[in-house]
Amino acid sequence: QAQLVESGGGLVQAGGSLRLSCAASGISFSIVTMGWYRQGPGKQRELVASITTGGATNYADSVKGRFTISRDNAKNMMYLEMNSLKPEDTAVYYCNAQFRSWGSWGQGTQVTVSS
Repeated sequence: QAQLVESGGGLVQAGGSLRLSCAASGISFSIVTMGWYRQGPGKQRELVASITTGGATNYADSVKGRFTISRDNAKNMMYLEMNSLKPEDTAVYYCNAQFRSWGSWGQGTQVTVSS
């Protein structure tokens, strides 16, 4: 069974940093596109960043220059380094694995950025 488990969320002050991790199992990790999504209060779930099997990255405009997505195929891990955090970054962050029509989601981890 495919499983994605997020960790690293928490409470941080504006301007601070946080590193999220996603551990994958039961997945051919090296062939899936990985991504981080988030859903803030009263908002729809949105793509934060994605990274392909070849390492190409894509970021939402709101996080460009502040967040960095990476993956370690040898460890079946994906990361999101978040810097210069803003209150509007407050959301539940989810990791996602996608391969063609197949996809899997983690349970999410809460990130709260205080003013």
